[in-house]
Amino acid sequence: MQHSAALLLIASLAVGLSACAAPPSADGIGFRENRFREVQAVRDWQACRDEGLALEREAGRAAMPARHLAAARLLEGCDSGLGSDAVGLAPEERMRVMALAVLARLQGGDPAGARAGVERFRAGFAGRDLYFDDGTSFLDTLAALLDPAAPPGPEANVSGALEAELRRIARWRRG
Repeated sequence: MQHSAALLLIASLAVGLSACAAPPSADGIGFRENRFREVQAVRDWQACRDEGLALEREAGRAAMPARHLAAARLLEGCDSGLGSDAVGLAPEERMRVMALAVLARLQGGDPAGARAGVERFRAGFAGRDLYFDDGTSFLDTLAALLDPAAPPGPEANVSGALEAELRRIARWRRG
C-alpha cells in the first residue's frame, strides 16, 4: 500500500511539474526577440555616440574643421542604426547628439549641413527644443546664427551677447 501511495504521489508531482514546463507562447518569444533587437540597437547607438563624442572632443582640442565635420557625420549616422522599434528610446539623449552634430557642422564651416541638421532635428522631434546652460533655446540660437541678416526678434530666446553681435553685424552691413 505504501508503494502505491508513493507511486501516486510521484505521478501527481510529475503531472504538476509538466504543467510548469509548458513551452513559451509564440507571443512571448516574439516579444523577447523584439526586446533583444531594441536593446542591441540602443547599445550600438550608444557605442556610435561615444565614438562621435570622442572624435568631437579631439576636434575641439586640435581646432581642425575637418575633424568637426567627421564627428558631425559620425554623430548623424548614429540614428540610422536605430530601427523603427527603438527610435522612440532615449529621445532627450538623441536630441542632444543631433544638436551636437549640428554645432559640429557649424564649427567645421558647413552652414548648409547645419541647416539640414536643424531641419532633421525639427522633423524628428517636432515641437521640442533643447536649452543651453544659460536657458537659451538651441533652435532659436541656430536660426539666428544661420540667418544673421535677419536679427532675432524680441520673442527669440537667444543670449544677449549673440543678439548684440548679430545687431552689430547688421549695422555694419547697412552702412
